[in-house]
Amino acid sequence: MPKLQGFEFWSRTLGGARHVVAPMVDQSELAWRLLSRRHGAQLCYTPMLHAQVFVRDANYRKENLYCEVCPEDRPLIVQFCANDPEVFVQAALLAQDYCDAIDLNLGCPQMIAKRGHYGAFLQEEWGLLQRMKIEKTVRYAQMLEKAGCQLLTVHGRTKEQKGPLPGPASWEHIRAVRKAVSIPVFANGNIQSLRDVERCLQDTGVQGVMSAALKPPSPTEGNLHNPALFEGRSPAVWELAEEYLELVRQHPCPLSYVRAHLFKLWHHTLQVHQQLREELAKAKTLEEVGEVSRALRLQCQEDMSRQKEGEKPSGGLPFFHWVCQPYVRPGPREGSKENSGAARSKRALEEEEEGGRPEVLSKNKQKKQLRNPHKTFDPSLKPKYARCDQCGNPKGNRCVFNLCRGCCKKRAFKESADCPGHRLLFKTKLEKSLAWKGDQPRLQEPPPPGPGGPGGFPEIVGSAVA
Repeated sequence: MPKLQGFEFWSRTLGGARHVVAPMVDQSELAWRLLSRRHGAQLCYTPMLHAQVFVRDANYRKENLYCEVCPEDRPLIVQFCANDPEVFVQAALLAQDYCDAIDLNLGCPQMIAKRGHYGAFLQEEWGLLQRMKIEKTVRYAQMLEKAGCQLLTVHGRTKEQKGPLPGPASWEHIRAVRKAVSIPVFANGNIQSLRDVERCLQDTGVQGVMSAALKPPSPTEGNLHNPALFEGRSPAVWELAEEYLELVRQHPCPLSYVRAHLFKLWHHTLQVHQQLREELAKAKTLEEVGEVSRALRLQCQEDMSRQKEGEKPSGGLPFFHWVCQPYVRPGPREGSKENSGAARSKRALEEEEEGGRPEVLSKNKQKKQLRNPHKTFDPSLKPKYARCDQCGNPKGNRCVFNLCRGCCKKRAFKESADCPGHRLLFKTKLEKSLAWKGDQPRLQEPPPPGPGGPGGFPEIVGSAVA
């Protein structure tokens, strides 16, 4: 069967999907994808997988893709981060039987992507300007199309738009890309409700709209705070939480994933009922998480019974805290003002709870101290490390070159030298190898036998018969 391309690929293989759940590290696992599909999602992505690790590690493949085969979880796109074409192709070939398409991450703006040289930082290989203009964005998209891309997702932000200053996505850029290429385009950004989905489809002309927003650059979080977004519903937070936990029992995943989902799904409720936040953070098993879910449902139902006629939600929220709704992260200036009402930040509430004493350890540090009572967080007691002469990382105390292990390894290999401090023995191993070769007796080569002679092979005459 010939390979489908462009719009034919989108309409036949992907079913003309318009409502898309984005790839999210540790958050778009099978259970969450199935929950999203039940509530209007037509296409899902896996979490971003590292192509190089996927190729070399069978356990990584099994844990992240091979063990999650589920007929309900289609169509499915597997996303890889990669910076080597050969490794990317190998990973795609290993994954092709478990999905409907392969995606290359060219949009992640996080520091880990910069260190790993993937995501949005691959754009630099194309000589991208620090802040792209529409014309250059269009040329970049056309270059990807010529390289064989069959579907393009445009986030509408630059890689600098992250952290506390993400800003809205530019639908103008997305619309320009859609007009300039002849392949399907998905839009990502500024999606908080089904109305936003429909408006984006109309304003940009794209084929589909993606929602998730696990981390910056997005200032809004849609699917993670309301998996029923594509249905146009805003159900009670405990309703979707209980449905998700039931899916997790059928398709297990790490408890850290579950907690992270519930922290987002219950975000506004946990700002009001701080004790439930602490109980969720301390939960060690899925059963304990279920107990927290039941307690939250009872607490929300009690709040609903106390609701007065005509009462409006506090904290500037569109709905009461027990209703699924998007979370809009405040900017740096707004964040300093959010110290009152239900919308106050977690840190502000914790500081108030602790009497505003700066010397009190954070909840995270308290947990670490419980595990290790001798651990100290006094910065004056932290050991001082000398810096590597080349890269600035802490150097080895017994390194003969006064370098960190990474720099020492490169130099020792280049100079065929030893560094006992880092247990690098390039010189010793080389000397042993040369000594071993010198001790081996030289084998006398026998004269070449003639054709058909003793010890030789007879000359073959004639041809093979099929």
